[in-house]
Amino acid sequence: MNIGKHAAVPLVAVIASVLLLGCERPPPQVVQKGYRGLAMEQNYNPRLLEASVKANIPPEAIPAAAPGGPKVTDVYKNVQVLNDLSMTDFTRMMVAATLWVAPKEGCNYCHVPGDFASDNIYTKVVSRRMFQMVRDTNTNWKSHVAVNGVGVTCYTCHRGNPVPKYVWVTDPGPGQPSGMKPTGQNIAASTAAYAALPYDPFTPFLDQANNIRVIGTTALPNGNKTSIKQAEWTYALMMQISDALGVNCTFCHNSRAFSNWSQSTPQRTTAWYAIRHVRDLNQNYIWPLSSVLPDSRKGPYGDPFKISCMTCHQGAYKPLYGAKMLKDYPALMGSAKVDAVPAELAAPVAAPEAAVAAPQKL
Repeated sequence: MNIGKHAAVPLVAVIASVLLLGCERPPPQVVQKGYRGLAMEQNYNPRLLEASVKANIPPEAIPAAAPGGPKVTDVYKNVQVLNDLSMTDFTRMMVAATLWVAPKEGCNYCHVPGDFASDNIYTKVVSRRMFQMVRDTNTNWKSHVAVNGVGVTCYTCHRGNPVPKYVWVTDPGPGQPSGMKPTGQNIAASTAAYAALPYDPFTPFLDQANNIRVIGTTALPNGNKTSIKQAEWTYALMMQISDALGVNCTFCHNSRAFSNWSQSTPQRTTAWYAIRHVRDLNQNYIWPLSSVLPDSRKGPYGDPFKISCMTCHQGAYKPLYGAKMLKDYPALMGSAKVDAVPAELAAPVAAPEAAVAAPQKL
């Protein structure tokens, strides 16, 4: 009997240690966002939140350029984007972009030394298209990025890196036979919060345009059928969005009626536009660059590095916690007209067959 009692002591200690390992320090704080009794709450760990805020401090704005002076097209050749700027504003914009994207590499990251007009370097072709993408975003996707006048700049995604830290390609899955590759599940993947859900929630929703559904809106069999598989894909995407923004499900949804739009928060509407915005950028700006990007910037199936919610947000509910960098760089607004796709990139680029293996109708 005594032996049993003594043996129970280490067992209790082990159980207690396991439980304590699941606790966070300091204790999380709870912020009520909705009506009481609905679990409309956001949970934050003060320590992790402090680290996140420090990681999302934007750089100081470069002093504004002196007004007036010649247009940039009067000084430089082959300026196809930002050609509506003065020479001083254009130079300031180039300095800022260099600091945001390639601070170590400098101007030669995008330019042939001694011949700035040359297009014989792929990074210049890519950066030109990225400037068009940023202008398009700030001008034509205000339903997503212009909440409280925030907007985006090159720094929003790059943070001093030539390639943004958070990009994605179609996941080929584990290196073992599987009848569900490349869109299987039951693999511990950070993209689905290590849940037994599809480990590539990006391809079907942020590249392809599959419906995001958990439950049908009509009684079966009157159409709008929603399968369990489709619900699993949707949950995988939602977990990815939650991680990207550093929020709970109730940031967008009402806990008593997740699917009901009339009871959802305003952020759900913003997220609806955001998903379509990201998909548009991947389809109309990233994929067309596939023909000029090297293999080192493509995935196993040959698809280019693409963007997701994490690319910009990086764990913050608003990129850079809502820092209004755009007001200091109005050149990134551009005109309301979307810049045309360059002729060399105009041909539609189809994803390789393996990269679109996700069913079009989940």
